[in-house]
Amino acid sequence: MQEYAQDAMSYVRHYGRPDLFITFTCNPAWDEIEQLLLPGQSHVDRHDIIARVFRQKLKSLMDYIVKHEVFGYVRCWMYSLDWQKRGLPHAHILIWLYDKITSDEIDDVICAEIPRADVDKDLHTVVIKNMIHRPCGIPNPNSPCMVDGKCSKQYPRAFAADTVTGDDGYPLYRRRSTENGGNSATIHMQNGDIDVDNRVVPYSSLLSKTYKAHVNVEYCNSVKSIKYICKYVNKGSDMAVFSVQSENSDRNAARDIDEIAQYQAGRYISSNEAAWRIFSFPMHKRNPAVVHLAVHLENGQRVYFTDSNVQQRALNTPGTTLTAFSTLSQEDAFARTLMY
Repeated sequence: MQEYAQDAMSYVRHYGRPDLFITFTCNPAWDEIEQLLLPGQSHVDRHDIIARVFRQKLKSLMDYIVKHEVFGYVRCWMYSLDWQKRGLPHAHILIWLYDKITSDEIDDVICAEIPRADVDKDLHTVVIKNMIHRPCGIPNPNSPCMVDGKCSKQYPRAFAADTVTGDDGYPLYRRRSTENGGNSATIHMQNGDIDVDNRVVPYSSLLSKTYKAHVNVEYCNSVKSIKYICKYVNKGSDMAVFSVQSENSDRNAARDIDEIAQYQAGRYISSNEAAWRIFSFPMHKRNPAVVHLAVHLENGQRVYFTDSNVQQRALNTPGTTLTAFSTLSQEDAFARTLMY
């Protein structure tokens, strides 16, 4: 995963910061999933169907963005897969555009308000169902997003009459109050109906109506998002395993520690992630490809050999990208102008 982060930073060095940060989450109520369920089954019984359908939806979304250029010509892109605790997969996608989105064009691409039902009923239904941050705080103090009595996602966000570029790389989107022309809606929960105001998760009207799922679209003006989608290898374990031993057995226990077994015991993989890995679906993808150039000391490059070719490898050491570049620089004037 560290290599993917370094590859992404090479994109930044060549193309600049990413323009869009998209989070695409699986919707278990998709028709493609419900039509394949057997009588009496729900989506929690068929993780294989969820994995296959989300794989096709993700490919469709990337083709929609890259090939159909709905946001403009795409220079490069990358995404990483993650799974929620309940097992639903979602992809974090970074998009680099040829024509950068300016601050006055954000409202044309991203919306953070509830659409009017009399103008676009389908979009209104999708946003109310998928893009409303679950009520937290006083109405729902037991919400998973609550930390120390506050929402860790910083909801509800402050109202804003116009979109303003923020200091942390993400703008303050236009979220108008009901007194200023904004909309409100009522959502149904187990404890009853709750009125929500115009402060919703940012989305793209085009992507939301097309895929009818939670598709969070953010205007990205920072490289922090690269660290975000590449951090999961360092998130730590979901479970702790420990034992209590006597003082005399500590020395022997230190020799018997199996770090690999401890890692496997503390690692949690949901059923849906297991199905995804069984199908050998990619966890990360990026385009264009990034080629890693070898760096080593003189006569210190890696050599791979077998019993049959060990003498040949020792007599004729195969070249690497570094040695080939040095040889080319001695013969070609243009190569001497390039940086390795």
